[in-house]
Amino acid sequence: MKLLIVSGLSGSGKSVALHALEDEGYYCIDNLHLGLLQPFVDQVLMARMPLFDKAAVGIDARSGLDELEQFGALLGEIRARGIAVEVLFLQAEVDTLIKRFSETRRKHPLTRRGLPLIEAIHLERSLLASIADQADLVIDTTHTNVHQLRALVTERMGTKEIPRMSILVQSFGFKHGVPSDSDFVFDARCLPNPHWEPSLRSLTGQDPEVVAYLQNHPMVEEMYEMIAQFLRTWIPRFEVENRSYLTISIGCTGGQHRSVYLAERLAEELRRRYGQYISLRHRELS
Repeated sequence: MKLLIVSGLSGSGKSVALHALEDEGYYCIDNLHLGLLQPFVDQVLMARMPLFDKAAVGIDARSGLDELEQFGALLGEIRARGIAVEVLFLQAEVDTLIKRFSETRRKHPLTRRGLPLIEAIHLERSLLASIADQADLVIDTTHTNVHQLRALVTERMGTKEIPRMSILVQSFGFKHGVPSDSDFVFDARCLPNPHWEPSLRSLTGQDPEVVAYLQNHPMVEEMYEMIAQFLRTWIPRFEVENRSYLTISIGCTGGQHRSVYLAERLAEELRRRYGQYISLRHRELS
């Protein structure tokens, strides 16, 4: 039996994630008070003839400070009953959250106390710190739309026949910010930049012309091999520690050429080793 707890900042995509999980066969319930989690486990997952073998529960800051501070202890109690529990935490930058609330005209759940929106966001982040600290996977949705988030949740949290670490390789542009959900960040800005070749400027690291350009520079191959060797050495160590998720981010200035090329190559090599457990994302090409 498996329980997935989905939490995070309001406006970061919790409902989208739960809908994606429901499509993956999870029994989902949103906005469950944390004090009701144990009874929910008893009723749904520990029944004599359970109808579901996996469930996802959305938990937000309205559970209250006292209950949220006990989250770690509650998690330990549930795991002691033989239930596999994972925690997914969603977050986004403050400016992005403010923009989303402005566009949807929805109220933040904590503004009912009379708090301005920005103060409600900071309060919520503080209240949910105990859950964020226990998260198996953190996803930053600042640069992610609804469709991308659904795909990302499905790829990383969907059904797996054999439990194994899920690895995401993603490219990004430093000028748009470093993904905060990264476990490893590699900087490719020192490599020759196809942007300065007029014929390559509008292309990406997926195009043969850009690939050929980068392959003609030995330092590109040197960086790729050093990153690949680092991952060959350390990914097995993380697997031994029973890590469920690993995010590898490769950045260049704009996230269009060099980082895309390196991410494509690394994902291809890792797929030969780990197969379906490798996901590839190009943040700035979406």
